[in-house]
Amino acid sequence: MNIEPTSIEGVVILEPRVFGDDRGYFFESFSAASFKEHVCATDFVQDNESYSRYGVIRGLHFQLPPYAQSKLVRVVRGAVLDVAVDIRRGSKTFGQHVAVELSEDNHRQLFIPRGFAHGFSVLSPEVVFQYKCDNYYAPQSEGAIAWDDPDLAIDWRIPADQVNLSEKDKRHPRLKEAERLFDIHDLLY
Repeated sequence: MNIEPTSIEGVVILEPRVFGDDRGYFFESFSAASFKEHVCATDFVQDNESYSRYGVIRGLHFQLPPYAQSKLVRVVRGAVLDVAVDIRRGSKTFGQHVAVELSEDNHRQLFIPRGFAHGFSVLSPEVVFQYKCDNYYAPQSEGAIAWDDPDLAIDWRIPADQVNLSEKDKRHPRLKEAERLFDIHDLLY
């Protein structure tokens, strides 16, 4: 597996070695030992999967301590633009984001550490999206920031008139208005 750093420390792209022939392909999508050696020590406790259609934007979501989550995300079918936004107050990259295309063709995965808001836009007609989480879902701890916050300047690669949001995702505050965020010191493992 190739590990590619991004512009924000801790957020990494994982590219598996894909073995293909006329029958199809095979790749190892996760190895706890390899992940611990090359990325970080974390224990994933929950796997989630979502299905969405073109134009859907999900996010930008997070969970606060003590239920903060790291995520390892990938696409099984289709393509997304996956986005991680640093929401750790006191971080030198606070408010910056990483955007990576993940698809069934490139087999890339993105690791998003605790202290980041996460979201994705669906670029293909349909997508099946999977993610591993290192903490359980806790609704009392969830938070979010506006997907279209102009200060974040995220190009979701979807025309505005084709964006499809949940009612909940239409009402999140901008980053500078958010009251519930992380403090960089909350996240020391």
